[in-house]
Amino acid sequence: MTRSLLLASLIATAAFAATTAHAAGDKEAGRLKTYTCHGCHGIPGYKNAYPNYHVPRIAGQNFEYLVAALKGYQTGDRSHPTMRAQGESLSAQDIEDIAAYLAGLTP
Repeated sequence: MTRSLLLASLIATAAFAATTAHAAGDKEAGRLKTYTCHGCHGIPGYKNAYPNYHVPRIAGQNFEYLVAALKGYQTGDRSHPTMRAQGESLSAQDIEDIAAYLAGLTP
């Protein structure tokens, strides 16, 4: 393999690794960002303090599903006033971090 092909291969591998790491999000940052989720989704033990109706369990949910759901609320493709407000306040990195943390919890 020539040096230029080797170098190109190394650069492509590094870029793929960086993209993959970014896609997983930062679990610790996500833990800090989920403080508003706890009240309704009741992550510890799935008991919500408020409201008193069924709220989906999100701890242990699939990473890709969580990302898609939060982006859906953000864009208005999913309809729920409270979640729309939450979604609008999140950056793409926030969504990935939150999804990484929640997906890593044991349901």
